[in-house]
Amino acid sequence: AWSRESMAAELADRHGYYLVATPLDDPARIDGYAGLRAPHGADQADIQTLAVVESARRRGLGRVLLTTLLGEARQRGAHEVFLEVRADNPGAQALYASAGFEAIAVRP
Repeated sequence: AWSRESMAAELADRHGYYLVATPLDDPARIDGYAGLRAPHGADQADIQTLAVVESARRRGLGRVLLTTLLGEARQRGAHEVFLEVRADNPGAQALYASAGFEAIAVRP
């Protein structure tokens, strides 16, 4: 959903932290990725994106990516982490709820 320019700016930003998940037997294939915006010392961080390809879902990869982002946010000093999730993505909603995220608002 991001333009090439937006993603390039995110990856270059010093406050960003991005992960790419590839299988050991095929490192050229991307199974998932995730990104965090967390300025060092800030109380809050934002999960910018988290995606897992359909063929790699339901195996724990999303949880590993999420847990890693949350650990990085803590290391940078964040006490709160926010994210947005689409209303038509119950799998992601369930993952975030199981990690302790709570709904605070719904955008129209």
